[in-house]
Amino acid sequence: MRPRGLAPEALFIAGAVSQYLGAAVADALFDDLAPSGVALLRVLGAGAMIVVLRRSWRRRWERAVLGRAAAFGVSLAAMNLCFYLAMERLPLGNAAAIEFLGPVTVAAVGARTLRSSGSLMLAVGGVLVLAGVEADGTTAGVGFALLAAAFWAGYILIGYRVARSPASVDGLGLGMLVGAAAISPFGFDAVGDTLDAPLVLALGIATGLLSNVIPYGIDQAVMRRIDHHRFALLQALLPATATLVGLAALTQVPSARELLGITLVIAAIATSRSGQPQTHEPG
Repeated sequence: MRPRGLAPEALFIAGAVSQYLGAAVADALFDDLAPSGVALLRVLGAGAMIVVLRRSWRRRWERAVLGRAAAFGVSLAAMNLCFYLAMERLPLGNAAAIEFLGPVTVAAVGARTLRSSGSLMLAVGGVLVLAGVEADGTTAGVGFALLAAAFWAGYILIGYRVARSPASVDGLGLGMLVGAAAISPFGFDAVGDTLDAPLVLALGIATGLLSNVIPYGIDQAVMRRIDHHRFALLQALLPATATLVGLAALTQVPSARELLGITLVIAAIATSRSGQPQTHEPG
């Protein structure tokens, strides 16, 4: 994937829209399939798609590369599982906002200039406004969102090493299969019930295409073009995107406070974008 004509931000937005359209499909499945089952189908289906399409078994795998891909996949799968458990209890935009504390932490470590610190403060402000946990949250929902945040931080840090290794997208696919195995004890029984419901099974796999294959494949391309601190701050677009998709697909109408949060998040991205030199994809 080498879409040189598009800025990393534009690519990322496309991936974000796909990701939360997939989340909207997943939300519709929660009446027929437990969130843990949806998460397992999502990760397993996505990993299988990538491995089969790329014939990843033909690659020579070094032990170190396998280890990084496995750790990456476990972080990704656990993040997906915890996010769905949070989304079952919170509005989509709010769950995504709380989960964003993971990349905020990664970005904070790399905030070395006054401009980047200001961008980070705007992003955190927007996320706090979007969260609104005192009105819409539950203790369990917030807890799962915070766990998703921790795994998201791991996804970014480990994902950079995978994206810039020779394995790249093959590592993403293999990692997701390992991650699916890691979360299978939580979702295996639920997935077994879908064997008699082919439509539910198909929609579960579709969430893997929309929420994993497309956005995480785009992430791999973006990670090769910008550093991980800027990538972490770019994640601030996700709560805003989730809120807008929640409005369009799930009729979860945002309040004035949530619209303010979206504005702050976009301002943070614009400030960061204008103050950093462009990096280019190697080769």
